[in-house]
Amino acid sequence: MSKDKVQIFDTTLRDGEQVPGCKLDTEQKLVIAERLELLGVDVIEAGFPISSPGDFKSVSEIAKLIKKDITICGLTRAVKKDIEVAADALKYAKYPRIHTGIGTSESHIKYKFNSNKDAIIEKAVAAVKYAKTFVEDVEFFAEDAGRTDNEFLAKICEELIKVGVTVLNIPDTTGYCLPEEYGAKIKYLRENVTGIHKVTLSCHCHNDLGLATANSIAGVSNGARQIECTINGIGERAGNTSLEEVVMVLRQHPSLGLDTNINSKLLFDTSKMVSEKMGMVVQPNKAIVGANAFAHSSGIHQDGVIKNRETYEIIDPADVGVNESSIILTARSGRAALAYRAKIVGYELTKVQLDEVYQEFLKFADTKKEVLDEDIHKIIAATDVAIKKVM
Repeated sequence: MSKDKVQIFDTTLRDGEQVPGCKLDTEQKLVIAERLELLGVDVIEAGFPISSPGDFKSVSEIAKLIKKDITICGLTRAVKKDIEVAADALKYAKYPRIHTGIGTSESHIKYKFNSNKDAIIEKAVAAVKYAKTFVEDVEFFAEDAGRTDNEFLAKICEELIKVGVTVLNIPDTTGYCLPEEYGAKIKYLRENVTGIHKVTLSCHCHNDLGLATANSIAGVSNGARQIECTINGIGERAGNTSLEEVVMVLRQHPSLGLDTNINSKLLFDTSKMVSEKMGMVVQPNKAIVGANAFAHSSGIHQDGVIKNRETYEIIDPADVGVNESSIILTARSGRAALAYRAKIVGYELTKVQLDEVYQEFLKFADTKKEVLDEDIHKIIAATDVAIKKVM
């Protein structure tokens, strides 16, 4: 079955970098941008050019650096000066995109802008029209679309299509939506906006309720064809949609008929690079790239994995750049795991030997969180069984 392509719009260097303490200098951004190019992303949102001279420089230098057919994007508000500065920063890009927008929810219109719906549409249309005088590719973000009335959202989208917008970003800015709600919103736009077939619908979901990945998958399942995401899911508050998660969800579920151009074998290494550059530790239980993503410490799980990896792993670690699964010895581990790890360090235990060594192992394991390779030698030495090393 042929698969539709979902574009990966990486905003690690813009939305991801907005995390307190994660500021990058231009050289660090260039290193990450090169890796994103190698990874196979379709769009790099390089920064918010008007926000600071450093961000302007970073966007400009990334635009010069990237040679492949990758779109370089700069963020703006629906403000003329923002758009002019972004266009200037993007002038060296092979494929430049201006990403402009404004809040569309009742909350944003009333409290943030002290405005009304007609005025918001007018500002949005004016911003897209102005951006189109500089670049062909213009994306519009309807900030807080997750809490925006669908009829109004459809109306503003329709007006923007008339003036040549190329991508319509439907952000769940506050991470509020349930997957069925977000998917239904994308479906509603697909079915009720004249000219919607002319543009790409994009998902930009936040993780305040832990639903960013689920919402993005619901979005593309209902017709969106771009996901905006970050490495390790970093970003404002609880973070953005995780790039590695959506890529592997689509790959593990071929029935969706969707895939990306991402080289998944580079995911783990890219995750480490971004973590180190930003000083943002990846939680051990993080899906796909966390230290424990392919680690097993329960005896039942370990026995299954040793017999056949697929009993407890739906992803081959090698597919995301991890060398192998880890069998971690703890007080919850069983004989199979102990025998497996003992063999790795040079001991081929018979069943009788294993039974005796295992009793000593349990005593030792109760005193430590994890039993290491060097501990296995001590455990075996503490038994009365004569066991010769085979290696």
